[in-house]
Amino acid sequence: MRLGRQLRVLLVVVSLVAAPLAAEAQQAAKVPRIGFLSAASPSSISARVAAFRQGLREFGYVEGKTFVIDSRYAEGKVDRLPDLAAELVHLEVDVIVTGAASSTRAAKKATSTIPIVMAGVGGDPVEAGLVASLARPGGNVTGLTALSLELTGKQLELLKEIVPKLSRVAVLGTSTLPRAGTIREMELAAGTFRVHLQYLDVLRREDIATAFREARSGRADAILMRASPIFQSHRRQIADLAVKRRLPAIYPSSDFVEAGGLVSYGVSISDLYRRAATYVDKILKGTKPAELPVEQPTTFELLINLKAAKQIGLTVPPGVLAMADRVIK
Repeated sequence: MRLGRQLRVLLVVVSLVAAPLAAEAQQAAKVPRIGFLSAASPSSISARVAAFRQGLREFGYVEGKTFVIDSRYAEGKVDRLPDLAAELVHLEVDVIVTGAASSTRAAKKATSTIPIVMAGVGGDPVEAGLVASLARPGGNVTGLTALSLELTGKQLELLKEIVPKLSRVAVLGTSTLPRAGTIREMELAAGTFRVHLQYLDVLRREDIATAFREARSGRADAILMRASPIFQSHRRQIADLAVKRRLPAIYPSSDFVEAGGLVSYGVSISDLYRRAATYVDKILKGTKPAELPVEQPTTFELLINLKAAKQIGLTVPPGVLAMADRVIK
C-alpha cells in the first residue's frame, strides 16, 4: 500500500514537471513559417525584403523565435517558379509571400489552401486572374497591387519635361505579363503628349541589349521601362546600356536609379512590402485571405541621378529637380 502510494505521488510529480516541458516543445513546434517566392535574385530585391522584415518587427515578431522565413528565388528564370513554389508547399509553410504576378501565379497553381500574400503585383491582379476582385479577392490570394493607371501618363509627362523635343519613346516590357489596362492608359497619354510609342519585348536577359539596339535604330528619343522581374535582376546592365546609347530613360522604381539610371517615378515598392506584413500578421492570427481586400499603392516617389544626366549629356530642368524626393549627385 505504502509503495503504491509513493508510486502514485512520483507519477504526479513527473507529470507536473513534464507538462510544461511538453507545452513548451509544442509551442516551439508552432513557430510560423513564412514562405517567400520571388522571380528575381536575392541581391536585386534585398531592400524590399528588409522592408517586409521591418514590417513584421513593427508587429512584435522576432525572426528565429516567433517566425522563420523560407525563401526561394528564381534568379530571373521564371520557368523555375513552379518547382520553387512546390518546394514551399512541401515545407508546409503557413503563408506564402510573393512579389510579381509570375510568382503569385506559380504559388496559386501550387496550392489552393495555403494563404498567399502579394507584396506588390505590378499589373492588375484581377486581369491576371489572381483574385476575383480587389474588394472581394476570394480564394487564398490577397495582398497589395502596385497598379496605378495614372502612373504611365505621369512617366511620359516627366520624360516630356526632361526631353522637350520628345517625339518617339521606346517602351521596354515583357509581353507575358498581363498589362492591358496600363497599356491603354499609356496610349491615351501618348496621344495627349503627341508621342509615338515603340513597343519592344524582352523575355530573357539576352533580349535586353537587342531591345536597346532596336530603340536606337527606331530613332527613339527616350526609353520607358515597364516593371519586370527580368529588368529587376539586370538593372545595372540596363542603366549602363542607357548611358552608353545616350538614351534618357525613366524607370518604374528607385532601384534602377540607385544602379546608375537617370530617373524613376513609381510606387514605393518598399512601402508595399512593409505593408504586406500587415496581411501576414492578420492571416497568422486567423483571418482568411478571402476576407482581406486587395489594397492599392498610396506612396509614390521620384528619384533623379544627376551623374547619369551628365553622362548622357542632359540637363534636368530645375522644376523637375524641385519635385524630386531624392537627387543623386
